[in-house]
Amino acid sequence: MDTTPPALRHSGWTPGSWRACPIRQVPTYPDAAALAAMETKLTRYPPLVFAGEARNLKAALAEAALGRAFVLQGGDCAESFGDFTANIIRDTFRVLLQMAVVLTFGGGVPVVKLGRMAGQFAKPRSSDTETQGDVSLPSYRGDIINGPDFTAQARTPDPARMETGYFQSAGTLNLLRAFASGGYADLHEVHRWNLDFVRNSPLAARYQDLAGRIDETLRFMAACGLTSSSTPQIHETDFYTSHEALLLPYEQALTREDSTTGDHYACSAHFLWIGDRTRQAEGAHVEFMRGIKNPIGMKVGPSMEPDDLLRIMDILDPENEPGRLTLIARMGADKVADKLPRLLRAVKQAGRTPVWLCDAMHGNTIATAAKVKTRRFDAILAELRGFFDAHAAEGTIAGGAHMEMTGQNVTECVGGARGLSEDDLGARYETFCDPRLNAEQSLELAFYLAEELKTRRSARRPA
Repeated sequence: MDTTPPALRHSGWTPGSWRACPIRQVPTYPDAAALAAMETKLTRYPPLVFAGEARNLKAALAEAALGRAFVLQGGDCAESFGDFTANIIRDTFRVLLQMAVVLTFGGGVPVVKLGRMAGQFAKPRSSDTETQGDVSLPSYRGDIINGPDFTAQARTPDPARMETGYFQSAGTLNLLRAFASGGYADLHEVHRWNLDFVRNSPLAARYQDLAGRIDETLRFMAACGLTSSSTPQIHETDFYTSHEALLLPYEQALTREDSTTGDHYACSAHFLWIGDRTRQAEGAHVEFMRGIKNPIGMKVGPSMEPDDLLRIMDILDPENEPGRLTLIARMGADKVADKLPRLLRAVKQAGRTPVWLCDAMHGNTIATAAKVKTRRFDAILAELRGFFDAHAAEGTIAGGAHMEMTGQNVTECVGGARGLSEDDLGARYETFCDPRLNAEQSLELAFYLAEELKTRRSARRPA
């Protein structure tokens, strides 16, 4: 254990030291007193997650950095207060479990399950305002800040929304913990759901082999006495939560000092990340994140230069601590082959071993002729393929995938086995922010990743 006094480990850092730094993507609250009162109120509420859970996740991520695990991070673009129902939470959790089972068997490694859930309420925007006709209003920044309706009242940032976000996150976490440990995550049940998908998928023949191998493994385990009643690992699972640490007043209010170590943890989620728009080395978001002891992530877009990346890594992870830092590459299918390899090379030459994830969603957003945002399934696959190719060429580890998805059968991304077209988008286009993969597309992507992991694992074996 590090015996250095906490005050010396992060010189000059406090949970509020970010307030002296330049900040981007910050809402303008019209009532500063109401904002301060809400922050004070939240500091008295119990933590949503605990330091020991965050340490367990960090250990699991350290395994992924070495290629001994694979990270699956997924969930909503931005959670909606209106979608706070048990069925929606259950269905997203269910699809993530299905994907994880497929990846475990395909990749032959444990899967670290990380939901964009129980706190993903804030979103960065490309403009501070939105204009419709002759009217300009503040942009919608997520339900924890303001509302999506294009009215002055809805778009005015309201600190009371932080309390709603806190209680909805607490309720979601309560359900997730019950699902993860109460039998819903039983491996046999999850596999039965996957068999239903395979039978009904247009790509059934392609996926039947993997499904059959999972069947054989489960039967062999049962013959050896490894059943749900005798083996907890079959009956339950570990599941962690994550979100972008965008709204720093909320994050600071939920930061707590761990009584066993004296370290500070952001207790709004197990894992927080910095977005591509707020990763300035001198900025408020980097300042806040450098001092918390959670495992943290950072989006890495095509504008990132190797020297800048290494500089920020020195700030966020000065000790090169296993599992501490995850880099989430979001290049776009047309840029990944050109932009990613030099970053991988620079990080490797510096002796760094972060977890590398591929966000194949954000760089592949397009607008249709009708100005509807969507993403093409083939572009998502192309970026994932380019991500794996780059790691293979540089001798580094492709540690996982990060995606925006839902357990609902929405029609927001085009393509996939069902061949959704732009004409289908209006059927169930429900997102207020970015388009998400639906349940079937998400599972289809998992089968693709499983095949990719199997192929590349075989290629690494000595002849």
